[in-house]
Amino acid sequence: MKKYLFPVLAVFLFLSFSLKASIVDTVEIYSPAMKMKLKAVVIRPDNYESLKELPVTYLLHGYSDNHSGWIKKAPGFEKAADLYNMIIVCPDGGYSSWYWDSPVDEKSKYETYVSKELVNYIDSKYKTIKDRKGRAITGLSMGGHGALYLAFKHQDIFGAAGSMSGGVDIRPFPNNWDMAKRLGTYAEQPERWEKNTVINMLYQLTPNTLSLIIDCGTDDFFFKVNENLHEQLLMRNIPHDYITRPGGHSWPYWTNSVKYQLLFMNNYFISKK
Repeated sequence: MKKYLFPVLAVFLFLSFSLKASIVDTVEIYSPAMKMKLKAVVIRPDNYESLKELPVTYLLHGYSDNHSGWIKKAPGFEKAADLYNMIIVCPDGGYSSWYWDSPVDEKSKYETYVSKELVNYIDSKYKTIKDRKGRAITGLSMGGHGALYLAFKHQDIFGAAGSMSGGVDIRPFPNNWDMAKRLGTYAEQPERWEKNTVINMLYQLTPNTLSLIIDCGTDDFFFKVNENLHEQLLMRNIPHDYITRPGGHSWPYWTNSVKYQLLFMNNYFISKK
């Protein structure tokens, strides 16, 4: 009889692990700044009810996508909520907001929405660590720009930030991805473009105050601007993790990349306990 004990125990443990599943909800949040409701995906650990205050990682989508992009196109990443006991929030950042408060379009105030209204909502509805040491933000492409942009400007809100294939310098792309609709054209409003591109915002950073991870594939059209950002951070002695590997601007790359990002965020949260 004893010889069957290990196989039975192994099967039991396997089934128990398999039955664990992150809790994935879609919520609707009203934005006073934009006077409209927006959806967000909120991912909680399976054992959420038995846990105390949890850290939160905000995960931003790219151009032309929405709140459901990550959960639909990178299946499996949500397991990190169970693995690390964190909440993951995927907000709707608009089709082409670039996460700015647009000086052109009064209905595009996504800096205010994500950094204030959304954070306040999540903190009021969930068991969260209501401090920068329990908040991180990252994203892909437009969302990679957005995560760094918001974290640089709101270091009192976010303690860690990341970017995957981020558009970290918008100036080489004056006619792309509806950015001119949010800032005005580069030719007519150059000061807005200079002010609102991530690579020109490094003066706001003090070494070791914001934990940073930047990741971009070597075949990506944003690779050069990410290399430039890395060099500028090195020149300013700003500590950061910088990852490059073969790959382009694609979901297979981001599905792999997000694992490193969430591990980095978890390590940051642990370091602040």
